[in-house]
Amino acid sequence: MLTNTDDGVHGPAEIAHYLPPHFLESSLRKDVLAGLTATPKSLPPKWFYDDRGSALFERITGLPEYYPTRAEREILERYAEDMAAELPADTLIELGSGSSSKTPLLISALLEQGRLQRYVSVDVSDAALLGAGDHLSETFPHLQLSPVAADFEHQLHVLPRDGQRMVAFLGGTIGNLDPEHRAEFLKDIHELLGSGGGSLLLGTDLVKPANILVPAYDDDAGVTADFNRNVLRVLNRELGADFDVEAFEHVAAWVPENRWIEMRLRATRPMLVTLPGVDLEVNFSDGEELRTEISAKFTRDGIADELEAAGFRIAGQWCDSEDRYAVTLAEAI
Repeated sequence: MLTNTDDGVHGPAEIAHYLPPHFLESSLRKDVLAGLTATPKSLPPKWFYDDRGSALFERITGLPEYYPTRAEREILERYAEDMAAELPADTLIELGSGSSSKTPLLISALLEQGRLQRYVSVDVSDAALLGAGDHLSETFPHLQLSPVAADFEHQLHVLPRDGQRMVAFLGGTIGNLDPEHRAEFLKDIHELLGSGGGSLLLGTDLVKPANILVPAYDDDAGVTADFNRNVLRVLNRELGADFDVEAFEHVAAWVPENRWIEMRLRATRPMLVTLPGVDLEVNFSDGEELRTEISAKFTRDGIADELEAAGFRIAGQWCDSEDRYAVTLAEAI
């Protein structure tokens, strides 16, 4: 809950919880049962991110090979004022907000337009929401902070429907969805905003040569490999599984026909893995691969086509100085 002092400064914000009881535990079990009994085997990338995985990803964003975070920050530093001026908003909603590290650039630009009153951060992690909120409340004491614990893929309906809203979905996370789910998700965001009810600010990585893309997911220091294998550590801890983590090697491959990077874990010997938490035994043959992430890459026209198909009008599109990454602003119509 937010409290107001006489000078308009907001006090601590209480998280609005919408996740069902035991949401993470039940979601993990469901994903593991579906993914490890499928052919080929797969797991969604959200299970990388326990405390250890989140720390590893922070290291990845600073690696010389991993350009997306730097490219997106460059775009926001150079063009956030243009974005805010194009479609001002009184409410900024950030999906998968995490640490909200780039958010101050956007908040500052929207505040300069004189309309922004509220920032709604959406994440499944209370710790991330609280940590980001502490920082933002110090930086923007007059801004109403409304943290929401929710699964944005399935719970957009709990988010604010009043006012002129800008939904920010940054970090290239849209690329983790396959084309069918991506189209559905963009339509869901359009439905949240309503006709003429707001805008979407979308960060997307662009198609480029494989010799630039693949190293971003397979760095020389091996940090991404450790991050990839971390999903097995999560299953060992949460489900009592007995994965031999080091018996899986990290694979990053460019799949040109799908325009995406796949991260996989390849078994280096035959294995029988037991997962007591889901009453499951899984066989891996020597060389069998488990897909842990897709990261789709886009063309500028392709982004526009997908947004227009979901009911948006393109209001602006900006790239970094090396044309590696794009941030697109689209208005719901």
